[in-house]
Amino acid sequence: MVGSKDTCDIYCFDEEKVNRIQGELVKEDLSGAAQLFKALADENRAKISYALCRDEELCVCDIANIIGATVATASHHLRTLHKQGIVKFRKEGKLAFYSLDDDHIRQLMMIALEHGNEVKANV
Repeated sequence: MVGSKDTCDIYCFDEEKVNRIQGELVKEDLSGAAQLFKALADENRAKISYALCRDEELCVCDIANIIGATVATASHHLRTLHKQGIVKFRKEGKLAFYSLDDDHIRQLMMIALEHGNEVKANV
């Protein structure tokens, strides 16, 4: 039973559930998921990811203009996103073009935006 403080009013311990889920946690490597969300938790990196959801590929200069930052700042964030496997890049002469590494990132961003809009609507 949940009280107004969002804590249990009584102590309830379901050993079977606890043991089952703890066993599942041991099998799953959640560090990758945590690192992914940590990388996307920065507002500029979230903006970059969103921009790349809206267009297949963007050059660093365009990304910098979209997020209202310098090319150096955009490049710094793109390096972080690349290290985390969120974006990939290709060079064309002196230009560097970035795109999302795969469609999972696009799906996560769209789900996060939808969830945020639902939360706003329910407040």
